[in-house]
Amino acid sequence: MTVDPELAGLMHHVAGAGSFAELLADPSGQQRLEAFGAGTALYTAPDVAVRTVDVPGPNGPVPVRIYGGPASGSLSRDSFAAAASDGGAAAGGAPGGAPALVWLHGGGFAGGGLDMREADQLAREVAARSGGMVLSVDYRLARDGVHFPVPHEDVLAAWLWAVEHAAELGADPRTLCLGGASAGGNLAVGAALYLKDSGRHMPSKLVLAYPFLHAELPASGDPEAARMAGLPAILRFTADDCRAMVENYIGGPILMASSYAMPGHADPAGLPPAAVLVSEYDDLRGSAELFIDGLRAAGIPVECRLEPGATHGYLNHSAGLGIVQRGLQFLADEVGSAKPFQ
Repeated sequence: MTVDPELAGLMHHVAGAGSFAELLADPSGQQRLEAFGAGTALYTAPDVAVRTVDVPGPNGPVPVRIYGGPASGSLSRDSFAAAASDGGAAAGGAPGGAPALVWLHGGGFAGGGLDMREADQLAREVAARSGGMVLSVDYRLARDGVHFPVPHEDVLAAWLWAVEHAAELGADPRTLCLGGASAGGNLAVGAALYLKDSGRHMPSKLVLAYPFLHAELPASGDPEAARMAGLPAILRFTADDCRAMVENYIGGPILMASSYAMPGHADPAGLPPAAVLVSEYDDLRGSAELFIDGLRAAGIPVECRLEPGATHGYLNHSAGLGIVQRGLQFLADEVGSAKPFQ
């Protein structure tokens, strides 16, 4: 298999850039990056209701953008604000309701945001396709002195708020999923481990896209690995790149990383079922596959989709691309099929 033709046709926009920082330092960098993500196919995002709430957390409010859901059209912004400020008084409620996913974007722990396609477009599509809702979390990024456990604590605050208010929002807390892409997948698994260890309400399913879970990349036995050399440097992850991301995230040497910060090294026993989207052309593929092997060895059900021709972060491209449509449908189907775990 070669790189997906639609993705390959966009790579000239970022050719020659060694990193996103280097690309954006170029006066035309933002325009080149947008052309790389947008593609040429026509696309209109699903029209779903969107609300934003500031969830209280130990480091200050955590913005959460809520997409879709049967209740979203009838709840006012004031209703969401009141729900956020009541400290969880609306917890519980009768079971039953729409599928729901708490989602964490990627960006190497230090980048990304709620407006990137991997967050906004994904949330709109998954909400529309599943008939449910997506709660996209604007966790604090590891820059300007912010390090672990701050992003981890933001995610936990958003998750616990979602559990307590699921019924109010029109979702079933028993089938609430937690997931993320790349570094967001790391945050999702780290949060699930903490919830397990602390005896708190756990996700019904982990829903992950090309997650980055190990501080040091596992050795790859992929016969296609040699062909990774043909990708633009901006899409590659060297061992030094990964080490720098982790050390920036935790604020120190890799050896300082706890299992909540680098959850790929933890014992997965007791985690909920998982659905994992893996990119074929991805230096981080070995991390996702090693995590999948560990889950299966622990007897945990896993649905894995290896996306042929996909590169790391491909859900940041327009959903006008067929390969992005397939990935989004996999995630939506997994959210829609979630069953109670506890």
